[in-house]
Amino acid sequence: MEIYLDNAATTALGPEVIEAILPFLTTHYANPSSAHGAGRKVKEAVDNARRTVAGLLGASPEEIYFTAGATEGINQALTGAIQAYELNHVITSRIEHKAVLQTLNHHEKEGDIETSFVKLDERGNVDLYHLENLLRANPRTLIALMHGNNEIGNLTDIHAISVLAQRYNAIFFTDTTQTIGKVRIDLQAGDIDFLVGSAHKFHGPKGAGFIYINKKHHLKPLIYGGGQERGQRGGTENIVGIVGLAKALEVSYRTLEASHSKVSKLKQYLISKLAISGIEGICYNGESKSIENSVANVLNVSFPCLSTGSIVTKLDQIGIAVSGGSACSGGGASHVIQALACEADKENVRFSFSKFNTFEELDQVVDAIVRIYESDPTIATTKAWKSIASWA
Repeated sequence: MEIYLDNAATTALGPEVIEAILPFLTTHYANPSSAHGAGRKVKEAVDNARRTVAGLLGASPEEIYFTAGATEGINQALTGAIQAYELNHVITSRIEHKAVLQTLNHHEKEGDIETSFVKLDERGNVDLYHLENLLRANPRTLIALMHGNNEIGNLTDIHAISVLAQRYNAIFFTDTTQTIGKVRIDLQAGDIDFLVGSAHKFHGPKGAGFIYINKKHHLKPLIYGGGQERGQRGGTENIVGIVGLAKALEVSYRTLEASHSKVSKLKQYLISKLAISGIEGICYNGESKSIENSVANVLNVSFPCLSTGSIVTKLDQIGIAVSGGSACSGGGASHVIQALACEADKENVRFSFSKFNTFEELDQVVDAIVRIYESDPTIATTKAWKSIASWA
């Protein structure tokens, strides 16, 4: 059994992406900085990729810079804004990705900034009233709040935040790593200063990402050496990654509605199967159970602890890939789960889907989970165990 349900961590390359990048692995391998014809052909591919990404997001090509991934872009946006505008205050949340939290922690330790954490409700939603109070007390600040949470899937109203940022002359960075290619983002609809994306989250290659820098901003380079990316990022471009990123994003936008519908149905199907599984005490973290308030491909489930080990480990042993964190064995829940009003003695499992997953796979997954609990001597159930076949 090989079932992959960890698509929030990374995704498989799409067939159209593989087709698009093959020539740049074989024939078109020149350096785009070279003046000869072979180099110019590759540079044209980079320029076309930039125009594709910009057009899909409602940006201009000069606002898109290619990076090695979202983590680099996050560092560039946060460090660049703090330095360029001599900012000494940042507003963020306790459930941001570690690339955000650790970067801000570094600057706080260096004495560059003070960090305020916006209040969250028990499901991890940003308290916009508290955010406005923080902005009122700290004019000309940097806001760093993600669009879609990587663990619990919560969607944040980035348009509302951009309005507040404008009102209080703040700079707004949003991490869109989990939403690019899954939620339609139009930069013409709101005033966002910086955002980032990573190709491998939407069926593109690893090691390729981008940062959007609103044209009103000018940041110092994070990487020096060469004039690539209009002087913003030195180093020979990852042509395969850039071409693959643009194609993956184009495919994602072209098929967005159909993919969203398929993945939403997968999430609902898994919820319905778990509801009749007979396992007592299942609950859902954050807004992940909601189709409207979360990224469609993420479902974060709290399971009662086993006496015989971890669900994640046991599923892995039979070829089912999921992710999660457990407080059951003293390992501690993730910083995201700790920030929510969740039961402490649970194992939290993130199932994350893609358009390539099937309903039959989810049947096998629930069947496997049922058998894991059925074999655990300390787990009580509310009703007799039922086989997958009897649920049809």
